Amino acid sequence: MTVTWPAPAKLNLFLYITGRRPDGYHNLQTLFQFLDFGDLLHINIDDSGKLCLSNDVEGVEHDSNLIIRAARLLRDRAVADGRLSQQAGAIFQVEKRLPMGGGLGGGSSNAATTLVALNVLWQLDYDIDTLAQLGLTLGADVPVFVRGHAAFAEGIGEQLRPVSPPEKWYLVLHPGINISTPLVFNHAALIRDTPVRDFDSLMQQEFRNDCESVVRNRFREVDTLLVWLLEYAPSRLTGTGACVFAEFDTQSAACQVLEKTPKGVQGFVAKGVNLSPLYRTLSGHSDPA
Repeated sequence: MTVTWPAPAKLNLFLYITGRRPDGYHNLQTLFQFLDFGDLLHINIDDSGKLCLSNDVEGVEHDSNLIIRAARLLRDRAVADGRLSQQAGAIFQVEKRLPMGGGLGGGSSNAATTLVALNVLWQLDYDIDTLAQLGLTLGADVPVFVRGHAAFAEGIGEQLRPVSPPEKWYLVLHPGINISTPLVFNHAALIRDTPVRDFDSLMQQEFRNDCESVVRNRFREVDTLLVWLLEYAPSRLTGTGACVFAEFDTQSAACQVLEKTPKGVQGFVAKGVNLSPLYRTLSGHSDPA
């Protein structure tokens, strides 16, 4: 039986780079919130011993896809712990609705949904801390998707504190380009010295994304789109882009601007939610402890 699981998008409501670490990674402070929109992952478990994706994701080799990597990681751990047979298999079909390289966390969300869903489908009974630790080896953003609650993140994004920012409506637009995260973080002009502040102070200030100036200077398409969007509502980049978003108090206000979107620009309207849609699906199963 095939079961469908959501892999929701996230927004970085703010993103500040507070320093560069000796290992080359960056310390940051960011506010993650989920959207009630994202990819869909269709999963069918079997005893074939195979872990495979039935449809190709453009630009990503099968074995490099985070869905397959997450499934192998979880199975290897479960086999080593005596909780699962090596013959456990799964077939995945991903319904991609989030753009690649858009800053919406699509790949990380796919990985997290794979870990959470297979933990239930394979009846492994790992707690959420274990799943989050496994997820961190796949990417810094994976744990927030595993834990499933809006969060204030520090460190490289792995130090998470659950928070509940206002759940607004968002218009998310994609300029049709793919932006590499390493390109942005390695750029000489990237702001890397924003002072560390406490969460309450950050919530009282106008939100900003320290990556935005680099992206706007490097990618004309993003700059043009933000200039247009700022005419209607507070707007900024999410993550390292390429997607930009504007916040609204109502769905109808966001949809009215979506209807005016420049030709060739893809977009959608979604509600910001502090509890991940993944956990709505989990409510019909056994939640991680």
